[in-house]
Amino acid sequence: MYRIATRERLTPNTFLWELEAPDVARAARAGHFIIVRIHEGSERIPLTVADTDPAAGTLTVVVQAVGKSTNEMMALSEGASVLDVIGPLGEASHIERRSKVVLVGGGLGVAPIYPQAKAHRAAGSFTISILGFRTRELVFWEDRFRRVCDEVIIATDDGTYGVRGLVSEALRQVLARTPDVEEVMAVGPLRMMQACCEVTRPSGIRTLVSLNSIMVDGTGMCGGCRVTVGGRSRFACVDGPDFDGHQVDFDELLRREKRFAREEAEAMTRYQEACKVGLSTG
Repeated sequence: MYRIATRERLTPNTFLWELEAPDVARAARAGHFIIVRIHEGSERIPLTVADTDPAAGTLTVVVQAVGKSTNEMMALSEGASVLDVIGPLGEASHIERRSKVVLVGGGLGVAPIYPQAKAHRAAGSFTISILGFRTRELVFWEDRFRRVCDEVIIATDDGTYGVRGLVSEALRQVLARTPDVEEVMAVGPLRMMQACCEVTRPSGIRTLVSLNSIMVDGTGMCGGCRVTVGGRSRFACVDGPDFDGHQVDFDELLRREKRFAREEAEAMTRYQEACKVGLSTG
């Protein structure tokens, strides 16, 4: 069992866990992910490692409650335990010193770019982070990014905080005034990452995306997380999650992400009904 050492609500439907998992915390690097299973019979949830404290033996994940399993996770209290924490999985991000690097996070994708920002700062890169949210109420971790980045831009869809508009437009403006950007990393919803790749494509700036596609085992056995990159089939769990965004077939990936929409909706409905009458959802 793995204890939830810290639980913090970040927004109405987003929360942070610091999990006691010493071996994983010591081994995890930027770009790695873990798979969490709450109890026997529960879904295996892939979560990007957002931070680690090897000395304390803890790792941080940020979760958005959107379906049955993530709502079950949000209901757990600090001090509770989960059954499995498997990892670190995937390939760690390749970080090297760049003249300037831009890290773009959209919504929940803000958390995964935090370790990237820390790693680039340690490598000596000038780091610009663009953090995108729908509205001011959903903004989180601005203070953390300001401690490790040379410049932080907040973008909100409705203009209630920072600049108004999408992160892809903020990226376009940054590149227009900063000609020596060598690399862009984008993490967030598929449409957001695709839009960022189209912004950088004309100039050929190296652009990486982190793909958290549907997966089951996380070891390349099930094939559920298959993506097409440069015309070849790759597995996000073992070949990624970082890929060259200019080579990713986003249209195919968007279709794949909808495969289990009906089943996910039905599971959420059953969970909500069970919660109303106080039944176990295990």
